[in-house]
Amino acid sequence: MSGRGALHQVLGVAFGLAVLVGTTIATGIMRTPGEIAAHLPSNGLFIAAWVVGGLYALLGAMSLAEGGVIVRRSGGPYPIVRRALGPYAGFVVGWSDWFSTAATISLAAIVFAEFATPLLPTIPGGIKALAATVVLGFGLLQWNGVKSGDLAQQVLSGLKALAFAVLIVAGLVMTVPEVMVTASPVSPAEAGLLAGVVLALQAVIFTYDGWTGPLYFGEETVDVGRTMPRTMIGGVLVVIVIYVLFNVVMLRVVGIEAMAGDPFVAGSAGGILFGPKGDLVIRVVVLIALLGGINANTLFAARIPLAMSRDGLMPARIDQVNAGGTPVIAHGVSVAASLIFVLSGTFSTVLALAAFFFVANYAVSFTSIFVLRRTEPGTPRPFRVPGFPYTTGLVLLGSVAFLVGAVISDRTNSMLSIALLAASYPAYLMMERFRNTA
Repeated sequence: MSGRGALHQVLGVAFGLAVLVGTTIATGIMRTPGEIAAHLPSNGLFIAAWVVGGLYALLGAMSLAEGGVIVRRSGGPYPIVRRALGPYAGFVVGWSDWFSTAATISLAAIVFAEFATPLLPTIPGGIKALAATVVLGFGLLQWNGVKSGDLAQQVLSGLKALAFAVLIVAGLVMTVPEVMVTASPVSPAEAGLLAGVVLALQAVIFTYDGWTGPLYFGEETVDVGRTMPRTMIGGVLVVIVIYVLFNVVMLRVVGIEAMAGDPFVAGSAGGILFGPKGDLVIRVVVLIALLGGINANTLFAARIPLAMSRDGLMPARIDQVNAGGTPVIAHGVSVAASLIFVLSGTFSTVLALAAFFFVANYAVSFTSIFVLRRTEPGTPRPFRVPGFPYTTGLVLLGSVAFLVGAVISDRTNSMLSIALLAASYPAYLMMERFRNTA
């Protein structure tokens, strides 16, 4: 596709499933059950929230799978939005997605270092040095080519699924000792049931985030018309099963009252089930989960600026792919950005600002499916969204509702994000002028 090297069409169903599971299941599922239980201290409502969040992810995956098989390009939601809504909308989605992905890599590396440090000898430079080493390690691993990232992702996601399966089975079959239950600090009566449901669903949907993973490899996927829908839908179903069973285990082992407000429910469950060894067991599960996420997001990050460069929305020099199928300059720039976030400690600020764009990008992506149905009715669609327009319309409305919720719940960062959105237009015009001059 490029005179400077082409991406390799070598990725199949196993990789697509691995990358979706690898990027979705991370530390969120370890931490959010306590937050959800605080908002909905009822077993039925608690599990219902995870089911509803899973259905949102499933409908979203079905909707964007149609866009993915139309554009058949690597780069995540960006190529879909650009084709449907034009270069400026694509520019905003691409830039915000790239920054948030680089920040996500740095955050995952920092959390990995925090969990790994007690298991390792003292390291010069401490947590930041270890986190930077992890980022560099995956950067070097993927430099050789896409097959290295593919193999690593399948191995890490397989280990992750196995670790969660062992934890779930143990939680279902082991005898649970009696533990002292603390009172729930929040109840629906105090906060309002409707508000509790909204806040709980926001946390659940953030925990399911990652189901767009296969979209980043559209032109590298073998038989994309069949493979992409299978991986996106099948991967989300796998995640739903793991999440629901995991939370059933948390209810059985810890109990809804003790879970409410607990910042690390999985750690509490590990201590109850495995005693003094519980901390080690949960740390290993968390470390495996994080490694799969770091590898996947490092793969994602390189493909966004590559796609934007090919469309003239980033410098042309970024459009270089080596013999192994790695976008070398885009990959190097993305790894460098992640290292800067790690060493400067600014990743949390970037992620807070990106939270607004995270929801907005979903809304824009779902809107793009409606636009493509209207503007390109004759374009071949190997996969069509079941139940369209109702299914896609439902997740679009849900995204808008959560966008409103994000503005209300975090007004400061939302206003800053809107200001950045306004500033993006002059930046886009400058890029256009630079391209025309070149």
